[in-house]
Amino acid sequence: MADITAAMVKDLREKSGAGMMDCKKALNETGGEMDAAMDWLRTKGLAAAQKKSSRTAAEGLVGVAVSGTRGAAVEVNSETDFVAKNEQFQNFVREVTQVALTGAADVDAIKSAAMPSGTTVAETLTNNIATIGENQSIRRVRRLEVGKGAVVSYVHNAAAPGLGKIGVLVALESEAPADALAKLGKDLAMHIAAAFPKALNEGDLDEAEIDRERAIATEKAGESGKPADIIAKMVEGSIAKYRKEHALVSQLFVMDGKTKISDVVAKAGKDAGAAIVLTDYVRFQLGEGIEREQSDFAAEVAAASGVPQKPKDEDKPQV
Repeated sequence: MADITAAMVKDLREKSGAGMMDCKKALNETGGEMDAAMDWLRTKGLAAAQKKSSRTAAEGLVGVAVSGTRGAAVEVNSETDFVAKNEQFQNFVREVTQVALTGAADVDAIKSAAMPSGTTVAETLTNNIATIGENQSIRRVRRLEVGKGAVVSYVHNAAAPGLGKIGVLVALESEAPADALAKLGKDLAMHIAAAFPKALNEGDLDEAEIDRERAIATEKAGESGKPADIIAKMVEGSIAKYRKEHALVSQLFVMDGKTKISDVVAKAGKDAGAAIVLTDYVRFQLGEGIEREQSDFAAEVAAASGVPQKPKDEDKPQV
């Protein structure tokens, strides 16, 4: 058997873009012959999968799952919306969400975790890329848990049970009856899907974002020509409004437009006969924050056929 050196593995990795362990295995399987190893990777779909990884994956699915007092949310991206309808892809997202629920709770740990089939998540993902023919990636993972109470899930725009474009988890700490927590959790989750809070409490908001808002408010107030002390009050008023509008507990409940979320939770606890504490939440919206390429699959098909492509409307939850 040929002596496989680290330099050979590095060389093959640079040429193929495949993973280090895959390159080492390819060289072992082919007696250290570089061209044969490259062909081996291609036949396994590994080199092709890596080439696809340079393409933007901003579609896909968000998966949510709950078991008792624990819940998990996962976003798995693909290049096109067509893949979200693929049964193989849906099963993968569903199984990865279960992995996050019962074990690994961050992206790196999940990739090395075992799937029900016995292969790792990373290996299954590589196989999916090769067989489905699109770049795919596990983008983010969150898990919530309470000591006593409930974690409630909600999916907006569901493609299948527990899978959709917006996934929400709500963590409620309480000794209130399960049905009361389920109802409150569902109402809060629907609100979160529609209202898009940026933090649980006002003090949790990103201070860098607050600074940007303050700069904008200062510039606008300065155009009024009012005295400096009045301008300062105008700026602080704008920031106070921003904090209230973007912190979940101080937002107005979308179902009535007048009750603060903190009051909604307090009333639910009073009605249930036990205090309820909203401890945390998760809101994953598919592709949120990903810079999409100007030319995607649908646009390429439209261009090739000569049919103009209409711009896609943003998904907007309706409660």
